[in-house]
Parts: sequence; structure tokens; C-alpha cells
Amino acid sequence: MRKKIIPVLIAIVLIIVIAGVSLGAKILEKYSYTKERADLSAYFNMKGESDVAIVLQDELIEERARLFDGVYYLDLNTVHRYFNDRFYVDEGEGLLLYTRPETIIRNVIGSSEVSDRNGTQTYTYTPARYEGENVYIAIDYVKQYANFSYEGFEQPNRLQINVQWDEKEVAEIKKDTAVRLLGGVKSEILKDVQAGEQVTVLEEMENWSKVKTADSIIGYIENKRLGETQTESPVPVTDYTEPEYTSLTRDHKINLGWHVIGGIAGNDTLEEVMADTKGLNVISPTWFKLSDNEGNFTSYATQQYVDRAHDMGLEVWGLVENIEYKDSIDMYAILSSTTVREKLINELVNAAVTYGLDGINVDFEQISTDCGEHFIEFIRELSIPCREKGLVLSVDNYVPMGHNDHYDRAEQGLVADYVIIMGYDEHYAGSSEAGSVASIDFVEEGIQRTVDQVPSNKVINAVPFYTRIWETDNGVLGSQAVGMEMAEEFIRTHNISVEWDDETCQNYGESTEGSRLYQIWLEDERSIEVKLNIMEKYQIGGVASWRLGYEKPEIWDVIGVYLSR
Repeated sequence: MRKKIIPVLIAIVLIIVIAGVSLGAKILEKYSYTKERADLSAYFNMKGESDVAIVLQDELIEERARLFDGVYYLDLNTVHRYFNDRFYVDEGEGLLLYTRPETIIRNVIGSSEVSDRNGTQTYTYTPARYEGENVYIAIDYVKQYANFSYEGFEQPNRLQINVQWDEKEVAEIKKDTAVRLLGGVKSEILKDVQAGEQVTVLEEMENWSKVKTADSIIGYIENKRLGETQTESPVPVTDYTEPEYTSLTRDHKINLGWHVIGGIAGNDTLEEVMADTKGLNVISPTWFKLSDNEGNFTSYATQQYVDRAHDMGLEVWGLVENIEYKDSIDMYAILSSTTVREKLINELVNAAVTYGLDGINVDFEQISTDCGEHFIEFIRELSIPCREKGLVLSVDNYVPMGHNDHYDRAEQGLVADYVIIMGYDEHYAGSSEAGSVASIDFVEEGIQRTVDQVPSNKVINAVPFYTRIWETDNGVLGSQAVGMEMAEEFIRTHNISVEWDDETCQNYGESTEGSRLYQIWLEDERSIEVKLNIMEKYQIGGVASWRLGYEKPEIWDVIGVYLSR
């Protein structure tokens, strides 16, 4: 009997042992640490020998750097987005420009020389270079114009870049361990770390923490391998100091009137348009009209006009515009060429100095989105000689809307002396519906959005001295822009009664003649007064008026009250 039982017991024991071993293996497999390693090239999404990943602060970002001849480079878009958006590339002439308050710093892309008005400097590296169609700027060159720190690592190539220096949590490794791709013992190893090494703790969870190693690998470590966290305050980089853009902004409110000249003979109407004005301190004659794509312009300026205006106590800000010959000029061609911009700026400033002008008023309208960067570079460059010669630089702008953000009012507010809002044309000649030229909400929103970007003392809001008479018949047939007195004459002729409209803050009237409806939202002393009250609310730098000669004399009393506040 015993002999029969012993084999059975042995078999049972063997089965138990085998089951135990199998179960133990499964348990060991489940809870043991994998030694499988992650592919760091895949982790950093490497794309070739010159490719360099970027860890910005504590995040691996999509943008890439490049490594050429041992020098790290960033593409222009990355530089603009994270460091400094004043770097400007002239693709046609192969130039990298950086405009400061007093000079333009120039590099021929691919050359090691950088020049400005003070001379030429030769670098040990190439500040900018082409790679295909893209322009790359050396990170050390960018560092001259922005505060940040960077450190490079190999295998694979990556950059750690810091632009902020907030407090961070750090901890020491207590025992040799591994940084893993994800939290879990079965996650692939990114990097082995030794006891005593320090890591930045990015996120602490129940059993694992997200960390960044000293060489910028971001992954997960078990909490039991981490020492106590401590707060560390990095030392900020302060090598770069933002230059000061001095301003010729006046210490009084501006009261500017645009004087439409139309030709040399138009200068003779100065006394006529000034006859009923009160408190006007700046006149802007529409003198300079771009005439071709080479930076030339037609000029109606005369010394006699300037002398007469000065005798009246007026500053003269000559206006340069692009509308007169709009069908024969290409603003992109003009503004995207450094040579053409330079010629246009030199000629404008020479004319201003020759005639003793006090300022230049830029009225470039219908600038396309793709031309925005070239337009603002023109304003930057024009500001340099204006600052040197004591010429007030003002820039006319549409009421801010999403589609015209490329005019870059914030940069205008830094480099120019005044940013003028053309606070009208809410409804214009081509509008699909009849409506106010400048309702009060439209005006206030324009001012509010502008002062959000521009110092309020540099903002001028322009009011309309005109209104539109609308004619509709199952749709808009057209409209006519008329001055205040002509608008009132139309009302009298058509026996229209007007009532104050609280929504637009204007007197509104309409009349029906057959199937046609005539509508008019009046600009008068009452509507202008409401606009001026809004301007006072935002404490802006003054008022402008389009255009002299279209107003009623009573308007100047209303403006006078605003100026005296």
C-alpha cells in the first residue's frame, strides 16, 4: 500500500511545485522591472543628422533646431514665436535685418559680417543661413537680442532652452534607478540615473512622479526612489536690455485736421478751411502720394503753405498715402524691398526737413495680410530718421478687427509717436447694408481695443465730419458721402424729421419716395460730443478730423470743451 501511495504523493508534490514555479514566474513577470530600453531617437522624433529637438522649459515642443558646423540654429518662425519678432528677412535681397531705435543692423544671409551705421563686425560663425527656402538664425546671434539660456546635449542632439526662471521643485535620487517612458515597471527605460543625481519634479502622483533629468530627458521615476523635494530658484538671465524708444508725444491733447489738397492749387485753400476752426493745433495736408513701385511719390508740398500754417500756430504733419495711384502701385513690391523702403524713407524725410515740417503722417490703406511684416518694418525704419530729425511720426489705422491685426498696433505704439484710429467707415460706399458711419459702440470698441495694445497718450481717435445718404430699394442702391451742412440741406429739402437714436448716438431720419427709401445717420455737434466723451473716458492723446471743410462751425466749440478738460 505504501509503495502505491509514495509515487502518488511525489506526483502531487511535483504538480504543486510546477504550479508554484509557474505561478511565481507569472508573479515575477508581472511585478519585476523590465530592462527593455526606449529608442531615444524615436522618443525625440529625430529626422536626420542636423536635426535638433528642443525642450522649452519643461516641454518637448514641435519646433526643431538645426546643427550646422557645430553651431545651433533656429528657423525664423521659431525665433519670432519664442524670442524676438523684430528679426526681419528680405528674401529678395537676401538680408537679415534687425532695427533698433537708432540704427538698422544688417547681415547678408550666408555671410559672417554684420554691419550698421557704426561699422562692420565679423563673427566666428554665420549669423544666418539658408537651408532650402528657410532662413535659420544662429542661436548665439539671437541671444544678443533676447534673454534666455540654452544647453546642448548629444545622442540624440537636443537643446534645453529656458526663457522663464520660476521656482521649481527638485529632488535627489536615493537609489540607482531608471527614468521610464511612462509610470510603471513595465514601461521602457529612457535613461539610467544614479543615486545622488538631481532631477526636476514636474508632477507628483501616487506612486510615480514625472521628472526631467539634468540632460533634459522627461519621464517617470518611482516615488520611493526620490528624496524629499525642495524648492529651487533659478538665476534669471539678464544679458539683454530692451532698447528705449524715445517719443515725441506732446504734453497736450492733439487736435488734428486733415486738409485734402488734391493738387498744388489746393494749398491755396488753407485760409478757407481754417476760417471757422477753433483750437486746431495740427494740420495734415495730403501732400505725398506714392506713384510707382520704386519708392517715388508725387509731392504737392510748398514752403509758403508751411510758413502760413506755422504763423497760425499749427504744426504741419505731411501725409503720405497709397490711394491716389492705387491701380498702378504694388504695396508688397514697395514695402518688401529694403532698397525701395530706404529710398522712400530718405525722400520723405528729406522733403520734411526741406520744408520744415513738424511730422509725417503715414496713411497706407488696404495693406494685405502677407504684407503686414513689411509694413511694420517700414514703420520701424522710418522711425529712426524721424527720431533723429525731431519729426513726429503718426500712423493711421483702421478700427481694430481680427482681419487687420497685421497692422501690428502694439509695435506701432512702441516705435511711432502716435497711433491714429480712423474711427469711421463702419458702413462705407461698398457696404451691403445701410447704416451709420460711426456708431458709438463701433467707436468705443475701436478705442478700447487700441488702448489695450498702445499707451493711451499715444492714441488719437479720428471723428468723421461727413455722413452718408443711403438709397435703398430691396437692397442698397448706393450712398453719397456729404459734409454736415449738405446733410442738413438734404433733410430740409426732403422734409425729413430726425430723432435721436440711443443705439448709435446719432440723429436718424428717413423718407420714402416711391419704392425708394432714403436713410441718414447724422454726424453733428451732438454725435461728435458723445464720441469725445468716450475719448475722454479712455484718456487718449487727442482727436483728429476727416476732413476739414466738411464740418459746421459749432463743432469746434464742442471740440474746444474736450480740449479744455
